[in-house]
Amino acid sequence: MEDLDTPETPQLYLITPTVFEPEVFAPHLAAVLDAVEIACVRLALAADDEDTLARAADHCREVTHARDVPLVIDRHIQLVERLGLDGVHLTDGARSVRDTRKTLGADAIIGTYCAASRHEGMSAGEAGADYVSFGPLGESGLGDGSRAERDLFAWWSQMIEVPVVAEGALDASLVEAFAPVTDFFAIGPEIWRADDPLAALMALTAPLR
Repeated sequence: MEDLDTPETPQLYLITPTVFEPEVFAPHLAAVLDAVEIACVRLALAADDEDTLARAADHCREVTHARDVPLVIDRHIQLVERLGLDGVHLTDGARSVRDTRKTLGADAIIGTYCAASRHEGMSAGEAGADYVSFGPLGESGLGDGSRAERDLFAWWSQMIEVPVVAEGALDASLVEAFAPVTDFFAIGPEIWRADDPLAALMALTAPLR
């Protein structure tokens, strides 16, 4: 995520499944990274025990770093340096961005999910976030059912320099609609539940080609 200029075509940001066997998942991850240019990978395990996270991080880091792709982890700020990761994806908007930057330093990637809140996004950017994520874009049973609308991304891309990530319940039509107004698409559940994740990714991102 070093190139913070708005690209003509959004870059892809990959989110791991929330549950997976590292030995099984690593080859699937490698196949996707070898076939498609990915800007960043997020380790998004639902588990909270350090041993499980460390085992998953070791397998994913071996794959991503061999391909010069940064690996960040959901929420677990204290594990970033311990596990040799590149940064953290926060889930509480702007709340902990400033303290996380102090903890991890200037070189770490720090992004945060701000749901559909312009105010949270702006506050996170001011606090030092490297990117802000809004979502979901599509219909989702998660959260309160609200969606991040295209107008939010359009305004952000015109007014704010901090890169913006679109994520959540994506389909090809949403990718096409949001492509002109976002810097990154974060893709995960949309492809990992498919029998062929790479084929699913190619179909989902067809509008970008």
